[in-house]
Formats: sequence, C-alpha cells, structure tokens
Amino acid sequence: MNSEEEFYDAETGELSSFLFSLFVYRTTLPAPMFSRNNFSVWGFLKKCIGMELSKITMPIVFNEPLSFLQRISEYMEHTYLIHKACTLSDSIERMQFVAAFAVSAVASQWDRTGKPFNPLLGETYELVREDEGFRLISEQVSHHPPISAFYTESLNQDFVFHGSIYPKLKFWGKSVEAEPKGTITLELLKHREAYTWTNPHCCIHNVILGKLWIEQYGTVEIVNHSTGDKCILNFKPCGMFGKELHKVEGHIQDKSKKKRHVIYGKWTECMYAIDPKVYDSSRKAEKKSGSDAKKHKQNENPDIHSMPEVQETVAMIPGSSLLWRIVPRPPHSEQMYNFTSFAMSLNELEPGMETVLAPTDCRHRPDIRAMENGDIDKASIEKERLEEKQRAARRERARDEEDWSNRWFHPGTNPHTGSQDWIYTGGYFDRKFSDCPDIY
Repeated sequence: MNSEEEFYDAETGELSSFLFSLFVYRTTLPAPMFSRNNFSVWGFLKKCIGMELSKITMPIVFNEPLSFLQRISEYMEHTYLIHKACTLSDSIERMQFVAAFAVSAVASQWDRTGKPFNPLLGETYELVREDEGFRLISEQVSHHPPISAFYTESLNQDFVFHGSIYPKLKFWGKSVEAEPKGTITLELLKHREAYTWTNPHCCIHNVILGKLWIEQYGTVEIVNHSTGDKCILNFKPCGMFGKELHKVEGHIQDKSKKKRHVIYGKWTECMYAIDPKVYDSSRKAEKKSGSDAKKHKQNENPDIHSMPEVQETVAMIPGSSLLWRIVPRPPHSEQMYNFTSFAMSLNELEPGMETVLAPTDCRHRPDIRAMENGDIDKASIEKERLEEKQRAARRERARDEEDWSNRWFHPGTNPHTGSQDWIYTGGYFDRKFSDCPDIY
C-alpha cells in the first residue's frame, strides 16, 4: 500500500472505512430462489453439446444473483488461513496453511449449481472487509475471451493475493465442465515468499435428468518460488461408486523432493496434515480391512441419474493436525441458491455505499439486483438490455477504430512464473471514478 492509497486517507479512504466497518452483514437474500421446474433445460442445452458456453447467451434461469467477479471474491472467505501462515516461522508449516487456503477457496462451489452472471467488459467489484483484514478489487478486462483480474491486499500489509481467471465452460450432454485457466499468486510479504497455483477442474453432473451434483478433480501444484517447496494436491474424481467423491490427498515436499507432510481431507469439509510414515501405515491398514466391503460394493449397479452416495465424514488419523474446517451453511441456504453466509453479503448495497463505490461495481447491475429481489421477468429484460448495450458499444469502438482501455489492470508478465498475467495498475482506492465507463 503506497502513501497515496493509504486506507485511512482523510478525504478518500475514511468514508469507505467508516461505512464498511459499521456493517452487520446480512445473512439472507431479499427473496428466495425461483423454481426451475417449468423450464426445459434440455430444450436449450441440446443445441450446445460440445460448445464453449461462455460464447452463448444463456437464459437467466441458469443464473444465481452474483457476478463472476463476486464469485471470485469468495476465495477470501477463509482469509484467516493466510493470516495464520504469515505468523509461522517455518516455510513447510506455512505451506500447510497455504495449501489449506487453496482448497478452501473452492469449497463454496459445493452444491452451487447456478451460473454466476458473465461480467460486462469494464465491470468491477470491490470488497473491503476490515473484520477479515483485507480489501479486494476485481475488473473484467476482456470479453472475448472472458478474463477476470483481481487483486487483494492485507490491511496490515502482510500479504497480497492476485490473479486472472479465464474459465472455459463446455456442455457434454449430461454434464457441464469448467476448466480453470490462469495463475493464482499469493505473496507473503514479510517472508518474501510467492506461491502460485491453478484451480482444479469442476464438473456439474445430471444437468438434464436427476439430482445435480458437483465434483472437483485434477492435480493442483502449489509452488513456493522462494524456497523451492511444493505441495501437490490430488482432487480425486468421483469414480464408479462415489468412494472418492470430494476427497483431496497430497503431500508437501521440500526443494530436495523429500516428503515432509501429507495433506488429506475433503474440499467440502476439512483438511488435515500428518507425518507421511504415519499416513502410509494407516492407509495400508484401512485397505486391508476394507477389502471385503469393496467386493460387495462392486456387485451393485449404480443409478446413473443419481448422485453418488457421499461417504461418511473424514476420519481423522491419530497424530493429524487440523488445518481447516468449513463453516456450516445457514439453515435456509437451500432456498437461497445454496449460498454460504459469506456469499449472502456480497451483493449487499446499503444506503451511502452508492457514493463510495465505482459506478461500474457489480452491486449497481440492475439484472442481478432484480434477480436477487425475486423479479425474474425484470432481471431477464435488464440482462438483455445490458448485453445489447455492450454489443452496441463494441460496434461503436470498431467504427471509430478505438481500442478498449482497462482502468485498473494492464497486461504483463507474472514475475514468478513468466506467464502472461494481468497486473494491478493501482489507485482504485483513491476513488477517482470520473472517467469510469457507463456500462449499466
């Protein structure tokens, strides 16, 4: 944080700080979600098999009342894990909590089958949480392909967390697959460390028939570019009988590739760390005792339209250390798009915030606001209006031979990976918004 962006600046930052710090964040939405029962999902999706869905205008019934920029901010729900990592003197121990944070960042996707709204080009979202010790700014920096850039900084200057996300969505007949593109970077400033990783793949099953369910799968490699330590996490695919559903297993190795800790758990529940030798012994005993049960299971015929039976809670192996446990969702979550308590607050717009937020902030989007309020017809009309306004602006720029200019991020090279990235330009929290585009 430089001097001109000081959070408690008397003219620019104090009002924002005052407003956000007084919030008692809401714990529900203004209206429950609507029923999708009267909409023919197959009637629409049969035209989309094998196509990338980001290039298709989707009916609003597929959405949840959040922008993808707001969905990205849900990475920060468990910020305390980063704060914990910052307090530790040992790099391997720090990696444990960085790994737990990387897993926790996708936990909010559990049962979230609604699609966030595609951000408009130039759309922004800010989130200031003094109670969690961070502030975030994100911007939609490209429309085709859709790229969202974000930058988060600790209010006590001990970390920055940033990246750019290019999600690719494809429909395969019975499922929708989300392939994450883009690198995520966490810098622990006091330790002069930088960690990078990419998120696992996500798949929503039974989009046509049966109960919708989500799995995350793939290998996530977290690299500490300062020490050479790595954490390799395997988000396990469900498998035929659901035994591996939601499971995450992996290990932390030092720069000599020696295994130092095993990490295990479920991305929907909790993560533990344990000594590798203890873990291996426990797993061998478990496999031996479970062989008969496995043979019995293999004689069963699974229902392809049902959700795999979720296995019992993660069994803690003696000697394990708990790194993270998910916060239970509120009782009414199912009627509120399966939002977490954190997600419930993301589109909140209290009196006075309008004068603080950028005019491009997601909270000003009338289609999302209408959907949140339960007015689906208005939300659909506004969504179409905004999309047409965006197309008209693009045609006008082409006619005038003008290029789009992003306000808060610029293309550059990630200094830790050497890959293409979007770099925060700075200055957002000076709150000089007079030259922001009119996108709503």
